[in-house]
Amino acid sequence: MSIKSDRWIRRMAAEHGMIEPFEPGQVRSMPGPDGKAEPMVSYGTSSYGYDVRCSNHFKVFTNINTTIVDPKAFDERSFVDVHSDVCIIPPNSFALAHTVEYFRIPRNVLTICLGKSTYARCGIIVNVTPLEPEWEGHVTLEFSNTTPIPAKIYANEGVAQMLFLESDEVCETSYKDRGGKYQGQRGVTLPTA
Repeated sequence: MSIKSDRWIRRMAAEHGMIEPFEPGQVRSMPGPDGKAEPMVSYGTSSYGYDVRCSNHFKVFTNINTTIVDPKAFDERSFVDVHSDVCIIPPNSFALAHTVEYFRIPRNVLTICLGKSTYARCGIIVNVTPLEPEWEGHVTLEFSNTTPIPAKIYANEGVAQMLFLESDEVCETSYKDRGGKYQGQRGVTLPTA
């Protein structure tokens, strides 16, 4: 098993649509209102990974309805929908979002996601379970604010890095083969039993 390089990531995006939309380099700034470059949390292809962006659709956890968080019977009223260029996560709480990018994972690849250090150093943890062989969709991102103060997430900027691990042999049964319940997800997808 080996980790895949920037060359491989670019080739797979171009030839197989592995990541759409795709940025072949690193984007580190955007034009401001005055036309001058403003810094941003970077996204795009890095040496051995791909930095993803989160969309501007967030689901922020709330306990206003005093429901119980149950992964087998999840109550959608536990979230408030927010459509914005920034999301404020309350202290010691969390929010869901999804990647701007849509992924198509090859059958012989497992993809692991790690949060970017810019957020980690602020006490904001990004959690994503591995993207299994032949899974496809928008990645649902989980942001945990571990601090006692509100935390800000920026839409359309980098939030996490995907690492692609290619196996020595093709798996016998892929995520697609077993009809995984999150196959082809679009947007933020809540837990399903």
